[in-house]
Amino acid sequence: MSLRRRLPNSLRWRAVGWMEMGLSQADVARRLNVSRSVVQRLWDQYQSEDSVSRRPVPGRPRATTPAEDRFLALSARRRRTTTVPQLVADHFQASGRRISATTVRNRLHNAGLYARRPVVCVPLNGRQRRNRLCWAREHVSWTQQQWASVLFTDESRFTMESDSGRLQIWREQRTRYHQSNTVERHSYRGGGILILDPYVHPYAAAIGNDFILMDDNARPHRAGIVEEYLEDHGLERMEWPARSPDLNPIEHLLGLSWQRGCCFKSSPSKVVT
Repeated sequence: MSLRRRLPNSLRWRAVGWMEMGLSQADVARRLNVSRSVVQRLWDQYQSEDSVSRRPVPGRPRATTPAEDRFLALSARRRRTTTVPQLVADHFQASGRRISATTVRNRLHNAGLYARRPVVCVPLNGRQRRNRLCWAREHVSWTQQQWASVLFTDESRFTMESDSGRLQIWREQRTRYHQSNTVERHSYRGGGILILDPYVHPYAAAIGNDFILMDDNARPHRAGIVEEYLEDHGLERMEWPARSPDLNPIEHLLGLSWQRGCCFKSSPSKVVT
């Protein structure tokens, strides 16, 4: 039984050549293993257009118009934390037509928008921003040897629940640190335990007697008894800009440790159906 299938241009021209040599359409169809109607349409096209190349196929019409594509991209840019289901609902409310979540994602990707986790930062006022910039400029030329004399300290907080969140935003590539793509978050005030043990002395011996103590300006570190202790022991403290946890390398190490610790959470051993 002959099959109806698409023919490459080489076979289409060969079929025309056979028919010009006198072969019938049925004979050509048997040689190419296609239906006779395929050969007949091929011959009709050759007679009318003097060509046998396949005509372009328009394909399925797009589910959205260019104006609706701009609407979706603008909605995602104005509300960075909006979700795909919300955009589907917004589009239906604006146009009265339903589109799939896949269509919304494709339109956002075409506009250069991808779902990413936002950068989380503490709220800063103008004075704090200027102080951070001045501190960074003062220390940008420090050598590795100078930084080696700094004893960085930080607190460890162990909480019952994580506050990292799973929030995602829509943003363009290479715009991670743009202000519109960051989320301000105040210091965590939930229940937990802070461990503030005296770990300075063991590590200070490894650095040397002329080390510089760094702390994050937390209120316990600025208490009068702490100031007196540092003065009595002749300890030098590094000036540190307020509300700058991202400048402390220990913060990044703790974040990496937390990520690795998440890998040890138990997983279901079987699927219940």
